Amino acid sequence: MSIRNVGSGIGVLHGWHFYPERRPAGDDHAPLEEFVRLSRDLYIAPGDIGFWQGAFRDPTTAAFAEAREAIDARRDLTVDILYGDHEGGQRVVTRCGLLSRPDGSWMATTTRHWNIDRADPR
Repeated sequence: MSIRNVGSGIGVLHGWHFYPERRPAGDDHAPLEEFVRLSRDLYIAPGDIGFWQGAFRDPTTAAFAEAREAIDARRDLTVDILYGDHEGGQRVVTRCGLLSRPDGSWMATTTRHWNIDRADPR
């Protein structure tokens, strides 16, 4: 999934949390300890476009089965992405929707942001 860094510093992706359904923007994100840590560092330069990718590595887990069933059924999905700046601060969780389209493709959209290390602006 393409990710744009609208900040002024280097963005570093830390982890992700998958939901096998569409989650409302008003629902809170999962606890940070439940996020899957990325197996490689993904950096996005300021004002540039990068990417996020996640993988379920063990096909015997319930999470793998839930994800596969949702994708095969072409249900709308949700992924929360945890990222911060290159100094390890200013962490944010962004909720992304992956919406199934009639032509067989998926459309990615952003629905909500949560500040982790500072007050929420709302």
